[in-house]
Amino acid sequence: MTNPNTSIYIHIPFCKHRCAYCDFNTYAGQEDSIPAYVQALINEIEFVGQRAGQMNIHTVFFGGGTPSLLSAPQFDSILRALRSAFTFTADAEISIEANPGTISPEKLNAIRKSGINRISFGVQSANTEELRMLERIHDFFTVIEAVSTARKAGFDNLNLDLIYGLPEQTLASWQTTLQRIVDLHPEHISAYALTLEHGTPFGRWSSKGLLPLPDPDLAAEMYEYAEDFLEANGYVHYEISNWAKKDNAEGRMQNAESNSSFIIHHSSFVCRHNLQYWHSLPYLAFGAGAHGYANGYRYSNALRIKTYIERLSLPSAFSLLPFPLSPATVNQHKQTLKDDMSEYMLNNLRLTNAGVAESDFRLRFRSGLLDVYPKEIEDLVKNGLLEIKTSEVYRLTKRGRLLGNQVFVKFV
Repeated sequence: MTNPNTSIYIHIPFCKHRCAYCDFNTYAGQEDSIPAYVQALINEIEFVGQRAGQMNIHTVFFGGGTPSLLSAPQFDSILRALRSAFTFTADAEISIEANPGTISPEKLNAIRKSGINRISFGVQSANTEELRMLERIHDFFTVIEAVSTARKAGFDNLNLDLIYGLPEQTLASWQTTLQRIVDLHPEHISAYALTLEHGTPFGRWSSKGLLPLPDPDLAAEMYEYAEDFLEANGYVHYEISNWAKKDNAEGRMQNAESNSSFIIHHSSFVCRHNLQYWHSLPYLAFGAGAHGYANGYRYSNALRIKTYIERLSLPSAFSLLPFPLSPATVNQHKQTLKDDMSEYMLNNLRLTNAGVAESDFRLRFRSGLLDVYPKEIEDLVKNGLLEIKTSEVYRLTKRGRLLGNQVFVKFV
């Protein structure tokens, strides 16, 4: 048995403006706290790294919030701390989320030199009115400029994030957005249906009738159009909401419990960091509100920036914490076998091509897939939500992708 490569997620909770639909752990107007926050991150990295032992890191993801609000020297100091605490693989994927309106040629050149090699731009729409409704601080001309600037800085792996199913959005508007995105030739595209989350302005407005509810049938039509359109334009639909440009390279992910490898699909532009989540493999989490999974623990950190910084001010006082917990940890759960099986099914079924393999399930859990979930799988196949890809691989049908929650609830 080999040790799998591990991933790292780093949460940067700062934003210039908190968008009306967002329910992530983000805060506007607290940029003065960034220097202290970066130092707290370094303290947490050092604390966890001292307990990690030999651990190979193959992906790092800076999410937010708006990570691109950090300066290039601040990214450099965080990456130096990571490389000092852990061993990086030679081809490590290091990603950063960025708002197109918060980057410059100087910053992109500097962070590329520091080792960051993948950018995910939060585009959301190519339509001016839709961007205004979403309260984004950029327009589509800024997106075009950001992509061009990133290319000049040497980035050859770009993701563009989109949202569909917006209030009053038309199919024609969505089709135009997709065409404009494809015209920019990104290596990766993510498209998510809008959800009206409780506690967000969008959620409050819709509950009071001030915002039209998205049409679920139209959203489904938009999703199906994206599937066909992106495939026709050379993208592999490898996960429910994600597409990677075809390049005929076999992407592989090492199994956590065996020496076997899955052939994912013909693209080297899949998001390797997100594949770590979808294959239920370990990842460490640093930062306010960050969630991690390693050494049998699911855990999460304190949400508030001030609380996070305070808890990392005296890390030596927490020396007895087991790996991977840190002074910032406020929730922890030691996983049971049933927990791991359930999460494995929910995560792996998101992979539209790979699905869930009987051989991998048995190697990881020492039980057969049909021994553990015989009735659930039988019902889903009978209802046309799950299909048998080969004699032992199960994956969502096209209908199952649209009704994913009806599938996933069977394994909760």
